[in-house]
Amino acid sequence: MILNFSFKLVAAKGRLFCKFSLFKTYRVVSTAPIDVLWQKLINIADVSWHPLFSSTNAPNGSIAKPGLIYQVVTRLTPIPIRLFVENVRPGELLSLRVLAIPGMEQKITYQIESTLCGTYISYSVTLKGWLSPLVWLWIKPYSDRVASELAQAAEQRLAG
Repeated sequence: MILNFSFKLVAAKGRLFCKFSLFKTYRVVSTAPIDVLWQKLINIADVSWHPLFSSTNAPNGSIAKPGLIYQVVTRLTPIPIRLFVENVRPGELLSLRVLAIPGMEQKITYQIESTLCGTYISYSVTLKGWLSPLVWLWIKPYSDRVASELAQAAEQRLAG
C-alpha cells in the first residue's frame, strides 16, 4: 500500500486557496490467470465484486472502451455517478475518471501484471480538489477492499 498526499495553501489575487491531492495504491497477488482477471475487470455491466459499486446502467456483456461514459450506483447513495473510461491497454491497464462532484476530481486506475509469484493487481485512487479529504474519509473503507475483492471474484470464477 502506497499513500501520498499533499496539502497546499496558495495566496493569489488577495484570496487564500486550499489545494489538496491524494494518491493511494493498493496491491494484491492473485492465483487467477491474467485473462480471467482482465475479463472480470472490463465487464462493466457486472460490478457484483466491487465493494463500492452496486449496479450500472451498462447492458450485459458491455466492456470498457476508451471514451465510454456510463453510470454506476454506489452502495453509499442511490444517486448515480458517471464514469468515463480514459484508457484501456488490454490485459494491462484500465483507467477511469469519476464525473460526480464539482470541487473534486477522482481518477481510478487498475493495473494487472503477471509474474512467477502470481498475478498482481494494483488499484490506484487519485483525488484532487477541496472536497477530497471529505470524500476520502467516506470511500476509504471501500477502497481498501477493491483489489482483494477483484482477486477473490476471479478466483471464485475459476473454482465454480
